[in-house]
Parts: sequence; structure tokens; C-alpha cells
Amino acid sequence: MNMMQDGERYTRMPYRRTGRSGLLLPAISLGLWQNFGNDRPLETQRSILRRAFDLGITHFDLANNYGPPYGSAEENFGRILKSDLAGHRDELVISSKAGYDMWPGPYGIWGSRKYLLASLDQSLRRMGLEYVDIFYSHRFDPQTPLEETMGALDTAVRQGKALYVGISSYSAQRTKEAAAILRRLGTPLLIHQPSYSMLNRWIEPELLDVLGQEGIGCIVFSPLAQGLLTDRYLSGVPADSRASQAGSFSKDMLTAQTLTKVRALNQLAQRRGQTLAQMALAWTLRDPRVTSALVGASSVAQLEQNIAALDKLAFAPEELSEIDRYATDSGINLWAESSRD
Repeated sequence: MNMMQDGERYTRMPYRRTGRSGLLLPAISLGLWQNFGNDRPLETQRSILRRAFDLGITHFDLANNYGPPYGSAEENFGRILKSDLAGHRDELVISSKAGYDMWPGPYGIWGSRKYLLASLDQSLRRMGLEYVDIFYSHRFDPQTPLEETMGALDTAVRQGKALYVGISSYSAQRTKEAAAILRRLGTPLLIHQPSYSMLNRWIEPELLDVLGQEGIGCIVFSPLAQGLLTDRYLSGVPADSRASQAGSFSKDMLTAQTLTKVRALNQLAQRRGQTLAQMALAWTLRDPRVTSALVGASSVAQLEQNIAALDKLAFAPEELSEIDRYATDSGINLWAESSRD
């Protein structure tokens, strides 16, 4: 597989400023939550990562426990980084997170200083890196003082192990508090990573306003509602789909009401000359406060289809009004508890 010439990869991808920082991110970033564990061939992963970089995706988003098993996505990414992308480290933004279950016992979960800093050291070893570009608190910990969790992020930057810090699935109020703490410490809060899609719009009433006011970027995950906003479920549940298997997405989310919404949105996408997935991605990027949308990919073809969403980002006011009729909360926000505190 030959790599594209350096100049070509940056001509098509739009890069957006992350809040009021100096960091630009591609409008579409690649998340390694699914499809990069040891249950998938390394050669497939390699093809996806190389193609993503060729198409101008400079940001790769990981977490300590992505797999399966835990840690394997970081290990596999580290292998491919070393073999295929080693000379391009300074063209890449690599992020990791800690907050969810990672190892047994009380120090392998939540938001303590003990856990976050140990986890970051492990992540760096797995990926073969001296530092990550962004290190996140993966979720709010109601039992740990926010000063402790944010203090650990500040320490990671001062140790040279992270360039920037972020938070994921924090409520609007906790985001304001976190930003204030980090400002006092001298390490600004760069970015928030919330779930957001046409079927999960929780960030609109308050969080986006806070991010705009504070100058914090926003990178949205699950913009396709874990595959629900694709053409996969228009006729029911395919045997090989994510909803048919154990994991983070269940058949319970596929109510008749939700599928009716999805079919109506699909018809609108067809009138726009896009797939439903492409329209769903473009829709999450319509607000200038959203820096980037995180997509997953199980194949190069799927990745290329998703990136083609960038060919048609504009929406007419009447299209947005019609989308609003069907783009309503559908009970699929698995991360609501973290952002409720």
C-alpha cells in the first residue's frame, strides 16, 4: 500500500479550530472504540488507518479499555504507528482516556489521581509513545473531588505526557466547574467529547452554549447512533449487525417508533443525494461550535463513504426544519448517567 503524497492528503479535508485554542482538528476523526481489538485482523486495521491518514484524518481517538480485550486497540494502533506511520508522528493528533473500568480493584476505574496517571503511563507504553496529544477524563466521577481529577490532567501536561486535556460526557455545569479549575491551574480545558446524534440531542439546551462561552472545542462521538442512523436497520435487524450481538447496542433501542423516524430521515437524505449516514454526519457538523465528528470504520469502503459526508455539509432552513420533526430523543444515550451529575 503506497501512501499518498503529503500535499494531497490535506487538500480535501476541512480542518476546524478547537474552541479558542491553536489546535485544528479534521472535521471527521477516526475513533478506535470498535473494530481495532484483537477480534479483527491486523491487516484490516492497518488498511483503515493508512487510508484514513491519506484522506486527511489526522486525529485518532483511543481509550485505555478499547478492544477487546482491554488495551488491545492501543497495542494494535501502536504496532501500526511504528510500522506504517512512524515518520508522521508530528502530523498526527493521538488521544486517549481513562475513567471507565480498566483493571481489577479500586485503582482501575473512575477519576482518582492514582488511576488516571497510572492509566496514562500504561497507554503510552502500549502505543510506544512519549506523549499523547489529548488526554481525557472519560467520565465524571461523583465520588472524587473534581479538583483531584482535573489536577491529574494538569499533572499529565506538566510531566510532558500530554499536550492538551479534555473531558467526556460531563454535564454543562460540571464542564464549567472543570474549566474554571483547569484555568486556575494554568492548563486550559481544550475539548469536550459528548455523544451526539439526530436521535440523541442532549448537548443542545446547555452544553454547547457553555463550550462556546468558555472557548472549549467539541468532538462528538456516536454521531450515527451506533449504526442506527445508517441504512442497516431500515428493514429490521440484520443477523450480522451490532444490534444483533451482545455489547453496547441492543435490540431494545430499535423500537417501531425509532425505526419510523429513521426511515423518514433516510428519505430526506435520499432527496439531498446523500446516504442517511452521510446526512447524519453532516448534520452534527452544522453548528460551528462542533469541531469534529468521530466515526468508526470496519472497512476502508465504510470509511470512504463516511468521509464523503463532507461533500455536502450545507443544509437549507427547510431541510433543518424537516429533520427536527424526526430527529428527537430516542432513548439511546447510554452515557446519560455520567452527564446528569
